[in-house]
Amino acid sequence: MELIPSCPVCNNNSFKNFLTGCDYFLSGETFHICECTVCGFLFTNPRPDKTEILKYYESSQYLSHDTSQNEIFSWFYRRVRKKNIRKKYRLVKKFSNGKKILDLGCGTGEFIQYCSGHGFQSIGIEPNEKARLFGIQTLKQDIRPESAIKDIPAESMDIITLWHVLEHIHGLNEQMSGLKKILKPGGILVIAVPNSNSWDAMKYREYWAGYDLPRHLYHFTMKTLADLTEKYTFKLLEIFPMKYDAFYISLLSEKYKSGKRNFLPAILNGIRSNIYAKKNNNNYSSIIFIAENLKSSK
Repeated sequence: MELIPSCPVCNNNSFKNFLTGCDYFLSGETFHICECTVCGFLFTNPRPDKTEILKYYESSQYLSHDTSQNEIFSWFYRRVRKKNIRKKYRLVKKFSNGKKILDLGCGTGEFIQYCSGHGFQSIGIEPNEKARLFGIQTLKQDIRPESAIKDIPAESMDIITLWHVLEHIHGLNEQMSGLKKILKPGGILVIAVPNSNSWDAMKYREYWAGYDLPRHLYHFTMKTLADLTEKYTFKLLEIFPMKYDAFYISLLSEKYKSGKRNFLPAILNGIRSNIYAKKNNNNYSSIIFIAENLKSSK
């Protein structure tokens, strides 16, 4: 385990305990979330290092990489994913001024396949070998290992997307700095993350599946994500909700809390979460940030 000595967003070294929870998905181990006393950023601390973390992804049920369709849960996930892919593409098309897209943490590559089919020059980066090979061999997409990101030329991308990826990245500041370099001035950065200020996060607390300990290293709110993007001279253009996530996260959270898939309570809580968000600063279960890359003043 590695201990994080300072806040990844503001570099303050004073924290307080925010929450203690378990890896309900896989290992059953206990982990802690700290809160920065200055900017309020939440992060898992201590956390597995880059080598240790790999074992926490070793499950065929990890849906980001699972390609089986045996369970109704997986079926539901894939139905929603198809709709989300179309929505993601519409956002890309609306905000991008060019056709060169990089999808970081692309999984098996369905999103970049859709973009490629609509005229984009698409590159995916995916550290998981099984997912990467599936995307290359089955979907015929240009998907590269994580190390290949350093070979992408500076200011070559019109748009970079991270769909529920930023919360997994160990070197948060190194990654943000690297993405800024390869994104053209005026290019668009799209970040989707769970929102720890959502109604379902407050409802389920330590059982909230959006924390996904220890795979999620950071736990964003709209404020802390805005703080991070501003740190790297990105201008926030717009925020969009991911309304389906409230239902999916509630389904998982019900299972973590009771050991059962309580579909009716989960659906009702998903509805409550979305109603709350509409009335309270758009604090949906998951949010999409659209930010423009401004030229650095440095």
